[in-house]
Amino acid sequence: MLNAFNYIMSYIPDFYVRKERKERGATMVEYAILVALISVVAIAIIAILGGQINDAFTEVRDCIQTPATCGEE
Repeated sequence: MLNAFNYIMSYIPDFYVRKERKERGATMVEYAILVALISVVAIAIIAILGGQINDAFTEVRDCIQTPATCGEE
């Protein structure tokens, strides 16, 4: 059975093997581009919302430290 498989595989042209390698390399490049895009979007969101998130945590911290002033604005 294994000899028959090897016999059949010996007739497959090399360009199929090369194409598979090229596609694997292209897939790695695609993943790298996706990771870069996700990183850029995450950094942009943090830059835009960072101040608001910081203010919210500061408000919660102040409410924990001095509950009498909590909720007053």
